[in-house]
Amino acid sequence: MRYLTIIEKTGTGYSAYSPDLLGCVSTGMTYEEVEKNMREAIEFHLDGLKLEGYEIPQPSTSSTYIEVTA
Repeated sequence: MRYLTIIEKTGTGYSAYSPDLLGCVSTGMTYEEVEKNMREAIEFHLDGLKLEGYEIPQPSTSSTYIEVTA
């Protein structure tokens, strides 16, 4: 499955979350690190949902860029 993941620059590195996976977040010092950490966080999150007998959320969030004149 492919989950949309939002990665944001912070004052100390990067943070990430997936809108389709409530509470699934991660951080990292570099973009590459937060991406790796988020992949692990998603896998851990999904394993926990399975273990507890919850349904795995289907990816449903999408994104786009809106161009405007500034």
